[in-house]
Amino acid sequence: MAQRSKDLFDDTVMTFGEHLEALRTHLWKSLIGVVIAMIFCLYYGDVIVAIVRRPLDKALKQYGRDFGAIDKVDEEQEAMMSGWDRFLKTTGLDTILGRDDTNTIPGAKTGDEGLKSGEKGAKSLEAADAITVAVSANQVAAELHKLDSEKFPQPGEAASDKQIPVTITSPFIRELKAVVLMSQRPVTLNVQEGFMTYLKLSGVAGLIVASPWVFYQIWMFVAAGLYPHERKYVYLYGGFSLALFLIGVVFCYYLVFPFVLRFLIGFNVQLDLTLQPRLSEWISFAIILPLMFGISFQLPLVMVFLERLQIVDATVFTKQRRMAILIISIISMVLTPADPISMLLMMFPLIGLYEFGILLCRWSPGRSEPAVESA
Repeated sequence: MAQRSKDLFDDTVMTFGEHLEALRTHLWKSLIGVVIAMIFCLYYGDVIVAIVRRPLDKALKQYGRDFGAIDKVDEEQEAMMSGWDRFLKTTGLDTILGRDDTNTIPGAKTGDEGLKSGEKGAKSLEAADAITVAVSANQVAAELHKLDSEKFPQPGEAASDKQIPVTITSPFIRELKAVVLMSQRPVTLNVQEGFMTYLKLSGVAGLIVASPWVFYQIWMFVAAGLYPHERKYVYLYGGFSLALFLIGVVFCYYLVFPFVLRFLIGFNVQLDLTLQPRLSEWISFAIILPLMFGISFQLPLVMVFLERLQIVDATVFTKQRRMAILIISIISMVLTPADPISMLLMMFPLIGLYEFGILLCRWSPGRSEPAVESA
């Protein structure tokens, strides 16, 4: 009996040239899909940039509110509320009040509402050129008496100490708001950086959007040479791998980024440094770190494949748990920035995924089957 040939294409109905032609067709279809996806992402590039910037913008606003410019504004406002004289000197309105121009006090309204520190102080900056502060009624009366003693009488000792809101309009407020808003935005260091970052991010987004179509074309080419049971395994583990990758990316975006940014920004504040994050560097960081999380979350599948290939079984995974935790810690330290928060946020999920991989290996252990040799 003639010996069976080892040529992979002997049992197929397609010749080697036909396989190459099919591969060329699928590659062209993949390329066309990528180009269309990139054009689409270029059109909506501003939306994509805004999505990637969102964690950084949110952290910068929190940084300004807790550590930076807005907090300093609130301190000034608290000082203003302690006395009308200090308020005039702090804002420079002591020289403005004597002039008849647009920078005037439109009036004071009585009531229980007054500007306090914190969130209300930040909200007061939303007005284009106005800010509201709280002062006591007797301080207002005393200062008005100094300005015009004939029109405004001297307040007595029984004057009201009730806090009243006073709205001030001044170009100083507009400039202050501009400074605060600029401190909450990433920066670019050259004129073309914003455009090149836009192109880079749109290109990456285009690849991500087109990836299902590209994988489909690759699968259409590969599946022709697989048996039905082999296709079943690809469907099962391929979908599982995609789910783990997306879980890792979403976990990084919504849970890891806030903690990492909080730690790194707080460290800059501790060193008394002025933070001006560069947009292109943040985009690179925001792409690489979720990618690392998505890849690292494939750990259960790696364990299952090793078990199916009979290289390692579930018993070995269980006995070497301590060594695995050490290796996971080292990998987490290498793949994440130099801060303990991101390392721990990668390490703990991976330890849980390692235990999940052990359960998968025990749930459906691989069995060696003797090879059937053809006569």
